[in-house]
Amino acid sequence: METPSNASAPSNNVKQPWYGSNPGYQSDTKDKSNENVFMTFQSKDPIISIPLQEKHPKDKVPGSGGGHGHGISVEHPTSYGETLMHLFKGNVGSGIFAMGDAIRNAGIIVGPGIVLLLGVICVHCQHLLLSAALKMKSMKEVSVPPDFAETVELCFATGPPAIKKISKIMKIVVNTFLCITQLGFCCVYFVFISENVKKVLDYYGYELDVHFHMAIILLPILCTSLVRNLKYLAPFSTVANIFMLMGLIITVYYTTQDLPSFSERNYYAEPSQLPLFFGTAVFAFEGIGLVLPLQNEMRKPSDFKKPFGVLNVGMCVVTVLYILIGTLSYLKYGEDIEGSVTLNLPKGDILAQSVKIIISLGILLTYALQFYIAVEIMFPTLERMLGPFKYPVFAELSFRSVLVLITFILAEAIPFLNHFISLVGAVSSATLALIFPPILDLVTSYSFGDLKCTTVVKNVIILIVGVVGCITGTYESINSIVDAFNNSSKQEH
Repeated sequence: METPSNASAPSNNVKQPWYGSNPGYQSDTKDKSNENVFMTFQSKDPIISIPLQEKHPKDKVPGSGGGHGHGISVEHPTSYGETLMHLFKGNVGSGIFAMGDAIRNAGIIVGPGIVLLLGVICVHCQHLLLSAALKMKSMKEVSVPPDFAETVELCFATGPPAIKKISKIMKIVVNTFLCITQLGFCCVYFVFISENVKKVLDYYGYELDVHFHMAIILLPILCTSLVRNLKYLAPFSTVANIFMLMGLIITVYYTTQDLPSFSERNYYAEPSQLPLFFGTAVFAFEGIGLVLPLQNEMRKPSDFKKPFGVLNVGMCVVTVLYILIGTLSYLKYGEDIEGSVTLNLPKGDILAQSVKIIISLGILLTYALQFYIAVEIMFPTLERMLGPFKYPVFAELSFRSVLVLITFILAEAIPFLNHFISLVGAVSSATLALIFPPILDLVTSYSFGDLKCTTVVKNVIILIVGVVGCITGTYESINSIVDAFNNSSKQEH
């Protein structure tokens, strides 16, 4: 299918992908044509295609596809094992350290059971997204599958007449939630780093308010966020992954020491606490933006969604890790568990202090890569609305700076790690992970004439879980934030 000719089209005789959500970045092609490319993956976040080699074969043209790696031809396809490692890196991040707080809000017996159930539902939803993208790819007869937002747009565009007219709006909605999710992660990172660094410095007598710590880390975060070329951000990813692994191992060591009896912990929590559990758990599980790019980059894409494929095997291990870390953390620290279990580690122990710094550095180095996804979606839209800019590089750097400041201000406004994580998870992660996939399955099943009663019932149940969790989780998270502010004010007086 030929795309309309425009300034960025290389030739009228070359076939372009039929979609594109990031035309604003095509202007950089000249400068990057001789670079090499590799993939990097971050916690809970969509995959990022990092140009290690944007020089494509003559018969392939890089698409203008969105920020999740779909518009770039696969130069270095990954094996089963490599993809599995990428899936682990993409799902095990800052959210895993908050699972102890999640279990506290559900109970040490009920919590792990619901985490397992939620894991099964989330993985099933990821399979629904993969199936919808595959159907759209087959329908359009293209070699490169669409990304998340483009899959939603195409499903609606080929669906019942009543919803065809809102296909472009739905694409915008998905991209909006992707941006909210990514910027939400960035806000959480500000609070996470500040809380951990404060714990360490307080012990050594350098007591500062958490807001001052956020202001201090603003400068290094801003500097890394101004790097426009992902090739230069890639080493940060490698270092961050090493730090996160070290931090996880040390944390497990501490949470397995001198464990109390299960009978000393609540088997189940109050029903009013479950929405907070839901938000935190979904925040940790929200890796749905990762699955399409990972499959697209495999040497044998069919190995990704087989019964013993990368997705099922990888997410089984991830779910077990979430249950293990969450249960051990709550069992060890009980009702005193913090928004991140690292904040509970012994204050006077050098190893425990080092893990706070190690993980904080890992999260700091991850910020720019998470941030890049939101910029890649938002800046081209701004450029289309207000551009062309006389100084495009200056315009983009200014936009990045403003966006970093916005995440900083939001983090300063809500400096409560556990409640912030729950809020981000309930608002955006639940929408992407539990609401859109069943809708896509219903629409594509209808369009392809295979809509069954069991399909409707199953998807409606998932939708109810997602919508109820989103609404109640958001409500309870906001209530908890308000209560936290009130308690903070009382303590000051």
